[in-house]
Parts: sequence; structure tokens; C-alpha cells
Amino acid sequence: MRKEGGLFSNLDWLVVFLYFILVALGWFNIYASVYDPAQNQTIFDIGIASGQQLLFIGASTILIIVILLIDFRIYETFAPIFYILSIILLGGVLIFGKEINGAKAWYDLGFFRLQPAEFAKLATALLLARYVATQGVKLSEFKSQVRTLVPIIIPIGLIALQPDAGSAMVFAALIVALYREGFPGIFITLALSVATIFILTLLVDQMYLYIASASLALIVILLIEKKRAKILPVLGILVVVCAVIFATDYVQNNVLKPYQLSRIEIILKPDLFDPKNEGWNLEQSKIAIGSGGLTGKGFLEGTQTKFGYVPEQSTDFIFSTLAEEHGWFGCALVICLFMVLMLRIVFIAERQKSKFGRFYGYSVASIFFLHFTINIAMTIGLFPVVGIPLPFFSKGGSSLFSFTIMLFVLLKIDMHRSQVLQRS
Repeated sequence: MRKEGGLFSNLDWLVVFLYFILVALGWFNIYASVYDPAQNQTIFDIGIASGQQLLFIGASTILIIVILLIDFRIYETFAPIFYILSIILLGGVLIFGKEINGAKAWYDLGFFRLQPAEFAKLATALLLARYVATQGVKLSEFKSQVRTLVPIIIPIGLIALQPDAGSAMVFAALIVALYREGFPGIFITLALSVATIFILTLLVDQMYLYIASASLALIVILLIEKKRAKILPVLGILVVVCAVIFATDYVQNNVLKPYQLSRIEIILKPDLFDPKNEGWNLEQSKIAIGSGGLTGKGFLEGTQTKFGYVPEQSTDFIFSTLAEEHGWFGCALVICLFMVLMLRIVFIAERQKSKFGRFYGYSVASIFFLHFTINIAMTIGLFPVVGIPLPFFSKGGSSLFSFTIMLFVLLKIDMHRSQVLQRS
């Protein structure tokens, strides 16, 4: 879907269409999530979330125009500056930020709360794209692997200090883009293994895990008795596994706050929690989603939504509003729209003529996918509640601005992909 001629001749209009459809649907669902039949408030009322979101949508539209008008080379040229600024903002929020729900993650500007973690994702993706596109960089080499992981670890560490586990987790999505450019798959395997051990440590007494790990290692050693050179790697793996078990137990008892630990354990051990206390958010969200049935109760007719049973319904739990009022069909439509958008982003990434454009495209796709997947999973009880917004649906200026900039920077780069080919 491409228009011939004119300033925006190479703009991918399918993505633009999907963007505005999703933003509009999100806006209507935000209104539904805060709708009070006792109040005479319209969707445009700036005194409620939908009116405020409309202002953010207007500002996002201006951002889109600016992004599409300025030189596309600015994103690669100034990527290091964007990254440094994002790190400064992440450090500053620990000192000057406003604490909300136990996390010091926002600058309170009076009329607007700025969450620097949202923009740090964009800056980190641009910096890594610039580095990967540098001539001579080979991600199969250890030196290059370290240089790509450090820019990811720094913002993760600063965000973890806020603490905001959800935002920190999203940076892991960049590994997918690195893998596309030749990053060893062993890192993904290690990440999944660590995650598995982390979950097992929460479910099973650590002493049993130590015994099971040692027993498994012993069995492997006995099986490879004639190949003693392979014994040392097995022992090395055993040491690493035991270290992860110990670290997980330490984090569980000394680092995680009680509410963070309970959010994880609610998923793993639901029978141990009282739905009227620790499990309230999740229980009410699941009730709202289940009550929507096949076709939903209708726009502004959701009882769970109308009476405010689901906390944070206009932000983290916005999907429950969609499910209650529009049912399975409404959810399926929105999920399909998101899937088409993400597949289109991957298509755009693959047609780029430069590594910079391709890597950045995959970064955008993976970040969108992680947000989309985790947000929906946590509202239906398949993932701990970590405060990750649903793109274009959850209320908030920072998230809408960051997703908008992220997406349209890619479209701007894509518009000039042939010029990149001529310059290379």
C-alpha cells in the first residue's frame, strides 16, 4: 500500500492505518474504563482519562509530522547522544522522580508525567543499530558481544533501582534483533534456562534443587566415563546452576519487595493467596474477561468496569475492559490487528538495505511483541503483574509517545531505504 509521488510517496500506509485504528480503539476503551454513568462526562472531557489521552493523541500526531519531515539520517548520526540523554534521565529520576506505587520512575512535570524508561528503549535500540551497522563488527566475536550487551545492561540496572521490573524486562527483547544479526543463540538458551531455574526455585525448596542438580550431573559424568575431557564442562554447568539457585533465593528473600514477590507467587501458587487481598487485581481482571463471553456486554455496559472493581483498569488492565464489553470477538479483532502490525514491521525490517534499518526494525517488532504478549498474559493470569502497558491502548503520554516515535522513526527510515543503498 504505497502512494506514488509527493512528499510521503514511500510511506507504508498500511502501518499508518493500523496505527490510527489501534490508537482510536484504545481511546474508546480508555473512556469505557473510566466511564461513570452517574457523571455527565463525554469522551472529550479533559477532566477524565479519555480527554487527557486525546491530548496525548494530538501531541503524538504532531510528533509524527515532525518525524516524517526531518532528515532520516539524524537517528543514526545522533544515536549515541540520544542514548546518553536517556541514561542521564534514568539516573536523574532516582533522585528527582516522583514515587508512584512503590516505584520512583516518573518526573512529575505538573501537566504531564514523564517516564524515561519508555524512551530509553528507543535510544538503546538506535545505539545498538548504529553499532551493529559499523563496518567490521561481527556479533560472533566475544568483543562485539560484550559491546552490545553493556548498553542493554546499563539501563536495565538503573530501571531495576527504581524498581520497575516490567520496564527492565522489556530490554531483553533486543536480544531477538541481535540474534537476527548473528548473535549466538546460546545467549537465548542461557536466558531461558536461568528463567526456568528461577521459577523452579520459587516452587521447590532449594535444597531439593541442589540435590537434583548434583544427581543429574553425576549421572551424566557416569555416562561419559570414557570421555573424561567432558567432565569439567559438566561440573562447570553444575556450579553455574547452583549459583543461579542461590542467587534466586537471595533475590527472593533480600531484594524483591513483598508485593513484587506476591505478584510472582500468585501465578505460581494461586491456592495460597486470598482473592480479597493479594490476588484482588488478578481475580477481578479474570472475572471481567470471563464475563464478556463471546460477544461482550456492549460498549459502556461492563459491570466490572462500571463499578471500578478492577484496579488500574485504564492502564495495566485495559485489556479486561475490552474483553468484558466486546467479548471474544472484540479481543480476537484487536489481537489480529496487532499481529498484522507486528508482521508488517518484520516485513519492513527485512526489506531494509542497511543493517541499521534492519536491526532497528527487528528491535521495534520485538519490543512491541513483548509488551503485547506480557500485558495480555498478566491480565489473564499467565504472567505476574509487572506494570507493562499495552501499546496504544493503555492510558499514558510516555508510553504513547515512545511507541509512536519508535514506529514512525522506522517508517521514516523505510521511506529512504533506496538512498541508504546508494550511500553504501
